[in-house]
Amino acid sequence: MTFPIQKTDAEWRALLATKGAEPMAYEVTRHAYTERPYTGRYEQVWADGSYHCICCGNRLFDSQTKFDAGCGWPSFYDAAPGAIVERTDTSHGMRRVETLCSQCGAHLGHVFDDGPQPTGLRYCTNSAALELKPR
Repeated sequence: MTFPIQKTDAEWRALLATKGAEPMAYEVTRHAYTERPYTGRYEQVWADGSYHCICCGNRLFDSQTKFDAGCGWPSFYDAAPGAIVERTDTSHGMRRVETLCSQCGAHLGHVFDDGPQPTGLRYCTNSAALELKPR
């Protein structure tokens, strides 16, 4: 999969450092690591605003779609139109749907079909992949 925004590993690392990203942000976004549950900065944040990709600034989620799924990661029931692409993830002996930023390909997390209405979806997202911009 090719994405509009391309950078070298060194450029991604430098960019994340200038943004004061969480320590695992590079590994999460560029190598599909997963932060430990209940450790991310946005897991229990309920401020009004929008969540953007920490790597490129693409608007991903609105805070009004965030809900407490009890899973240890920020969860949203809807994404901004065109903000996310999905691909099959068969790592760790499971079959899941991985979510990626549509602009830079940053790994965000996974989407499941056990969320609340109106979509029934749960975008389970690593805090390290997000940046909250208040309204």
